[in-house]
Amino acid sequence: MGQRLNRCLDVPVALPPLRRRLLLLFIMLFLWLYMFYSCAGSCAGLTARGSPAPPRAAPPLPPLLPGEPSEESSLEEQRAAADAGSPISSFFNSSGTKRLPQAIIIGVKKGGTRALLEFLRVHPDVRAVGAEPHFFDRNYERGLAWYRDLMPKTLEGQITMEKTPSYFVTKEAPARIASMSKGTKLIVVVRDPVTRAISDYTQTLSKKPDIPTFESLTFKNRTTGLIDTSWSAIQIGIYAKHLENWLLYFPIGQILFVSGERLISDPAGELGRVQDFLGLKRIVTDKHFYFNKTKGFPCLKKAEGSSKPHCLGKTKGRTHPDIDQEVVQRLRDFYRPFNMKFYQMTGQDFGWD
Repeated sequence: MGQRLNRCLDVPVALPPLRRRLLLLFIMLFLWLYMFYSCAGSCAGLTARGSPAPPRAAPPLPPLLPGEPSEESSLEEQRAAADAGSPISSFFNSSGTKRLPQAIIIGVKKGGTRALLEFLRVHPDVRAVGAEPHFFDRNYERGLAWYRDLMPKTLEGQITMEKTPSYFVTKEAPARIASMSKGTKLIVVVRDPVTRAISDYTQTLSKKPDIPTFESLTFKNRTTGLIDTSWSAIQIGIYAKHLENWLLYFPIGQILFVSGERLISDPAGELGRVQDFLGLKRIVTDKHFYFNKTKGFPCLKKAEGSSKPHCLGKTKGRTHPDIDQEVVQRLRDFYRPFNMKFYQMTGQDFGWD
């Protein structure tokens, strides 16, 4: 009896070396996981400089479906779009950090910016805001903390992006972006300025059917043939003039010019250039696209976070109204010298003439 009691009170025998190592490994793994997920919750709330980010008024909304969000999207919609991600990044949704964008699609309106963004979001190393933040033109007074809070969480090695086409024609935008970071990579999607102007008009016409004709808006005086450059549909297409403003703050090598026409005819080729420019592996290739004959432009075989084919929304591919060919020719003559200058500035011939 005494011997049994002594055995019960004895200190437990040391574990064999193999079991001891396994136990130690299990404890270390448990501690690592605990620290990882604890840091994910606290670190993500810090700004790039280590100061706490503003508290959220409400938890994030469900991700937006791929498509064409309104340019006047609410802050909640923008935050929801920011939290939308690929399956891998969604799995790690509790981890990552909100960062200011390293790359921005700055223009141009009706050039193909939405298509480019949707195509890029297929890449696992690209996280982008779905809606247009309009920070550097309409919301700049809200501050960088507000802007950063719109961004999606990213893991190490991922790129944060946004697109707002009106930046390209906003006089203050270059200085403001340079103030945020002189290293920001800029992407401009350009398109034949005459076709772009007609597409711009078509979009407005769909919302305001009672607006004047394209022909009457084009000229200050049709008899004299003087083009009305104050009309935004015309003014946006003077690309060389707007680019001069950007070159005051950014070197030409930091701006990538994407052809809106080639984005339709050869999406994989243009996406290859964009991925190279962003320093990404060429993952988005021709295997990701198919051409939709009904819409007249390429669509994704599988959209981000989905196993189903995806085309841009019904607002894309609208039928343009018939425009007087004399007016079209006058516009081509008007844009020609600006196009030539733009070709020289960018070192690219876009073949619009």
